[in-house]
Amino acid sequence: MKTPCCRYTRLPNLLEETFPLEPEVVHEQENPCTEDFHEPVLNEKSNIVHLEEIQKLALHFPLRVIGHPWNLIYCTARDGFSLKTMYRSMTDLVCPVLLVIRDTDGQIFGAFSSTAIHVSSCFYGNGEMFLFSFTPQLKVFKWTGKNTFFMKGDADSLAIGGGSGKFGLWLDGDLNHGGSHPCETFNNEALSPREEFLIQDLEVWALA
Repeated sequence: MKTPCCRYTRLPNLLEETFPLEPEVVHEQENPCTEDFHEPVLNEKSNIVHLEEIQKLALHFPLRVIGHPWNLIYCTARDGFSLKTMYRSMTDLVCPVLLVIRDTDGQIFGAFSSTAIHVSSCFYGNGEMFLFSFTPQLKVFKWTGKNTFFMKGDADSLAIGGGSGKFGLWLDGDLNHGGSHPCETFNNEALSPREEFLIQDLEVWALA
């Protein structure tokens, strides 16, 4: 496993371009229904989240995803620390994905994406997307409808959520450093105790 270094990489301005379409309205569930809930089946064991956390998180997925198996398509423990490698793991993938991070302080957080994560020239995604953290209880931050800065990435960085120059979650190209600030897209709290954090483990699960 690549050891995180202490070099800090400044995130480029990813808010220069905006998503061109009107937001898709998705009604938020304050208390997800557990009726007919199917517990997720993972093709591999997660190094980050345990069964109880998986069960709680899955309740917040869109209905079209609930019950689908979780397939581990990228993890730093197996594939190394590289944003480019993470992008390549999702080439031709069309299903939703779950990004899960554990930082060096032991905090667990991440994002649900309605589509695979990829390089883009503008923001993409829809109102199904959300951010989450275990603090240690699960907190889910869903789309506010205030903007459509869902997700945007290039070879050097990935940003999820934005507004007023702040990103809900961003990662650098080496997947060593990241940051989290309250943002207008999700009205989230900072996901990590440190607004700028070091990544210990990262996993991406395909939900299909």
